[in-house]
Amino acid sequence: MISQLRDGAHLEQLLASPNPVWIFKHSNTCPISTAAHEEVSAYLSAHAAEVAAMVVVQSDRPLSNLIAQRLARVHQSPQLFLMAAGAIAWSASHWSITATAMASERARLG
Repeated sequence: MISQLRDGAHLEQLLASPNPVWIFKHSNTCPISTAAHEEVSAYLSAHAAEVAAMVVVQSDRPLSNLIAQRLARVHQSPQLFLMAAGAIAWSASHWSITATAMASERARLG
């Protein structure tokens, strides 16, 4: 299940996690983002123990911008990050966000 990313403190808590964490930036007006959200949801429903958080860029632009700044990545939506030990282990955007890609990258981390 994917939870709502609440604020900068929540982001820092996720980044400090010793376990891998997914961070998903979603646009609720973009059909590509809707497809990506479905892929992320499908992956997470099969991997319920994994931690994932989402920010909706239209309703929380400052938090979305903070993610871009904190991770030193240009903003895109949809955009997905797999974080490990506070660093980006993998990222994807748009049509590259698939349940298959997520499973492959997560398996690569062990």
